[in-house]
Amino acid sequence: MAQAQPRLILASASPRRLELLAGIGITPDTVDPADIDETPSRQETPRRYVARMAREKAATVAARHDAGLVLAADTVVAAGRRILGKPADHAEAEAFLKLLSGRRHRVMTAVALCPAGAAADTITTRVVESRVRFGRLSDEDIAAYLATDEWQGKAGGYAIQGEAACFIAWMAGSYSGVVGLPIYETVQLLKGHGYGPTGINRG
Repeated sequence: MAQAQPRLILASASPRRLELLAGIGITPDTVDPADIDETPSRQETPRRYVARMAREKAATVAARHDAGLVLAADTVVAAGRRILGKPADHAEAEAFLKLLSGRRHRVMTAVALCPAGAAADTITTRVVESRVRFGRLSDEDIAAYLATDEWQGKAGGYAIQGEAACFIAWMAGSYSGVVGLPIYETVQLLKGHGYGPTGINRG
């Protein structure tokens, strides 16, 4: 008799992550957002920050459950060493887009996975880095994009899978990682914890 797949708990309320998982036939059994403080530490690099956020989200949610696997992720846009998180308001989103206009930046998504109830040192984390270059954006381009409100809740103030796609002149790396969850690395982590292809519901 085949061993039952563990329950999957997604430590995120992001509809983008749910859609990416659904695209490969995975539906989490539970969605339990971590809701943690996402303030960067002083002098923290973007890579360390995004990895820490994913680990802390996983640990927070793992402590609330007795069984299953907890999957967490965090995405950050980095312009040099500067961390561009989710803009607090319209003005900050505008500043982000002006900063990114005509230049390359990095998008890092960290994925963390651990058994529910496990100690923090059992969390497995992967950071996937992609590079994106925006074309030159006019003031009219930026104003029109901000008017869509698509920037809200998006790292760096844009969504590559939405209307901001027309800003992307070039990218290298993981498209799904830029959206918010690198699918290849996520599946490899799940397999390593016993959640293999047979746990993907395609019916």
